[in-house]
Amino acid sequence: MSEYVFAPAGTAAAAIRGRAERFPIRRIFCVGRNYEAHAKEMGVAVDREAPFYFTKASEHSVPSGSTIAYPPGTSNYHYEMELVVAIGRAGFRIAETQALDHVFGYACGLDMTRRDLQAAAKEKQRPWDIAKDVEQSAVVGEIAPAAEVGHPDRGRIELRVNGQTKQSADISQLIHGVAAVIAHLSQYYHLQPGDLIYTGTPEGVGPVKPADRLEGSIEGVGTIAVQLA
Repeated sequence: MSEYVFAPAGTAAAAIRGRAERFPIRRIFCVGRNYEAHAKEMGVAVDREAPFYFTKASEHSVPSGSTIAYPPGTSNYHYEMELVVAIGRAGFRIAETQALDHVFGYACGLDMTRRDLQAAAKEKQRPWDIAKDVEQSAVVGEIAPAAEVGHPDRGRIELRVNGQTKQSADISQLIHGVAAVIAHLSQYYHLQPGDLIYTGTPEGVGPVKPADRLEGSIEGVGTIAVQLA
């Protein structure tokens, strides 16, 4: 039997709606600037040719309903409400017409971001890791199986801070839809069951402070909530 110098970290997992089983989280991929209005509010042009990505460590995921710490090193911590795709079937170089066959289900997600550190990294043309790959920054709601909810391609996506609506759009406004993202990402990675894809956030992102409560929803998918400590 293998031995370790210290106990391995526990496996990250997400709840599945209506089931006792949990969805083990393998990797977290995030799509950048996938809503035109959000790209504009960030002061950048939309790239319609192909999506681009950054990643978060799976151990940085936390379930909806959690209380999360305001992270160190920032004074401008932002919410980003997103549709999350849960991959349930392995695939490489997947055709767009077959991409949805690889989806286990969908969830609401929050991509929390140290925006000031992201801006500094952009200015120096450095990677975004310190801004995005943040402890407790990948909040994920329960996964709604595609077998039950289908493959939603439209519906309201909203985020409220202390009851006040901050983000309100429609997932039909995604520049690169779910099938296109899966097909493109699978040209570079062998996608595996357990991979999550955060598909991007609409306009209206903004800062939070300790004691704020975030509540979001995506029509036909579910809800999400988190409390800042």
